[in-house]
This record gives sequence, structure tokens and C-alpha cells, in this order.
Amino acid sequence: MANSSSPEAPIPVGKVSALIGGWVDRLGAVWVEGQITQLSRRPGMQFLTLRDPDKDISLGVTCYRSVFEPVADVLQEGSRILVYAKPEWYTPRGTLSLRATEIRLVGLGELLARLEQLKHRLAGEGLFAMDRKKPLPFLPQCVGLITGRASAAERDVLEVARRRWPAVRFEVRNVLVQGAQAASQVAAAVRQLDEHPEVDVIVVARGGGSVEDLLPFSDEQLLRTVAAAATPVVSAIGHEPDQPLLDFVADLRASTPTDAAKRVVPDVGEEQTRVRQLRDRARRTVIGLVEREQHGLAGVRSRPVLAAPQRLVEERAQELTALLDRSRRSLGHRLDRAESDLGHTLARVVALSPAATLERGYAVLQRSDGTVLTDPAQAAAGERLHARVAGGGLSVTVEEVDPVDPVDSVGEGIVAADA
Repeated sequence: MANSSSPEAPIPVGKVSALIGGWVDRLGAVWVEGQITQLSRRPGMQFLTLRDPDKDISLGVTCYRSVFEPVADVLQEGSRILVYAKPEWYTPRGTLSLRATEIRLVGLGELLARLEQLKHRLAGEGLFAMDRKKPLPFLPQCVGLITGRASAAERDVLEVARRRWPAVRFEVRNVLVQGAQAASQVAAAVRQLDEHPEVDVIVVARGGGSVEDLLPFSDEQLLRTVAAAATPVVSAIGHEPDQPLLDFVADLRASTPTDAAKRVVPDVGEEQTRVRQLRDRARRTVIGLVEREQHGLAGVRSRPVLAAPQRLVEERAQELTALLDRSRRSLGHRLDRAESDLGHTLARVVALSPAATLERGYAVLQRSDGTVLTDPAQAAAGERLHARVAGGGLSVTVEEVDPVDPVDSVGEGIVAADA
């Protein structure tokens, strides 16, 4: 470029910028360390300003959201970071920037970023989901305790738990709680206690410490072991501000080992008080129920039908007696009327009967074959007839047939005969 330019034939600015851009494009990606002085979050590309802490020099850094997302929660202005980036030259403005493909925090920041990435990945797999967490038993008969040997955490858990419930038993596994072997030993102890037939709940306890000291309790293999355990696991690591990833995977997070003992084992005094309260409440409920039932029963018994149950029978008996009397009177009246009607009918029958006629002095003449004579012409002189009168019968002989005018002597034409 120098050989092809002169005062008489200068190179335009645009061409110089393009030549610089071509040279920059041939550069490879490099690791760059710096401090964030400006952070601009955008929906797509992210923009950072990276400054050299020892010199007053800054460079702009751009990256895609996918590169920025894993460390987004821990990045802030003032953070020291490492970026793996390729230099880029923006020809229209003639500015140099870095296009990052990976971002790491320096020192502790880098460690926290890795933990944050692991946290996002495990959360995406559902290991932190609330619906997979198992409930703790109300009164565990045996508690598995994983902690350091002769540690304050072990002493706190044992003393507090036995003070709250003296009958509780422990299966203690002393392991390393710091260092390179700690995570594997804790995971092995979790598997061993999970297979123990008498252990109802497992407590992983450790006192407070730095982020580096608590790293074993964010180990991925340990986290997956705890997630696969069939026995409920309680995480009691560090103090309240400390929160290793085990807290998210465990079925219950306790703020301290002492808090774990309180959460796992009930207090015998509190339970006795609760039992007494429940018993008193149950007694009051039963007494109230009995009193209500007694009051209701007394109300029912005070009703006339139960106060004098024979009254109902007496009333029905009176009604029955009245109905019987009524039926008797009705039947008597009917019989009387029937008797009267019968008397009248009998009188009419008697009055109309032949016997009544005979009693008035009439007689019935019959031939020997039983036929009744109704006309004198039916009889012959000298014929013997049977005469029937009111008192009996007699035989008569016809001496003479004397026809009589029926108008003048009704029924008397057959009486002129001698006995």
C-alpha cells in the first residue's frame, strides 16, 4: 500500500479502510482479557465495551445472544472476563471491534459461570422440578447422616435431633466434605444409605465455607445420584447465603445443619401438646355432638306422640268404638226398616193369600185329580168333590148344578152341596 501511493496520487480514506479490513479479516480468533465498562443487552446481538484495567484502552465486543445467555446472570459492569473473539473491522466507520464466540469470567467469576451453565442444563432436564420432590416422613425411625468426621455439623444435627425426639436413631457416614475426593465419597454414601432398609431420610450436612470449599456439593455426578435416590434427601450445606446446586436437587433445603435436624425430626414436646389439643378438640366436638343429639332426642320425646304414646291408641280406639256404634245403629236401623217392610209385605201377602180367603168362610173345590173348580158347569150331579176350608178339608157330593150369576154371587157357586 505504501509503494502504490504518493503525494500526487493519494489513496482515498474509503480504500484505506477497506485495505485495513481485508488485513484484519485474515487475523485469527484470540483470547482477550479485560473489564466490562459498558453492557448493552439487546434482543439479538449483545454489545460490551471491554477496557484494559492497566491502560486507558477500550474495544467494543459483540456476540450473539446464545453466547451471552449462559453467563448473563453473573455478568455486570466491572466484571473481569475472558472472551474468545475474532477481530472485525467496520469499514464505513473505520472502527475495530471483537466478535466473541465464548465468554468466561476470570477466576471466581469463571467458576460461577460454569456453575450457572450446569444449573441451566440440569433445570432444563427437570431435576429441579417441584413435582419430583419426595415428601419427608413425619416421624423417621432412622435418619441417615452424611457429614465430615467430628464436625460441628454432625454434632449440631445429632444433639438437636435427639433433644427433640430422644428415640430417633442415626446411620452416620463420615466422608470428606472438601477437596477433589469429596463429591465421589458423598455420592457413594448417598447410594449406600439409599439402599439401607431402615433409613427413612438422608441428611447431607456441612458447615459454611467459601464457594471453592462448597464446590463438591455442586458436582454433576453427585447431583444426579441424589436425584435418582428413592429415599428423601435433605441438603444442609453451609449457612443461609450459601446455596450449592445440591439445594436445588434435594427434596428439601435446610438453611443450616441445625435447621435440618428441626425439619427432619418433630419435637416431642410440641407433638404432645398438639396431641392434647387435638384430644381436647375431639372431646369438645364429641360432647357438643352428644349434647345436640340429646337436645334433639328430648325435643322428640316431648312431642305428644312420644310423651303419651297410649293416647294415640286410645284415640284410635275411641274412633273405632264410635265407628262400631255407628255401624250398629246403622245396621239396626236397616234391620228395623227391613223388618217393618217385611211385616208390611207379609201382611199384604197374608191378606192376599188363599188361606185368608178361606178364613173368611170360602172353600176351594177340587176334583179327585186335584183340579180346582172355578165354574159350576165344570161339575156334574152326583160327583164327589174335595172341599178345602180354613180348618181342613172334607168330601162333598154334588146334588145339583145351579149356575149362578157371577156378578151377584162371586165365589159362591160351588158351596150348594151337602156334606
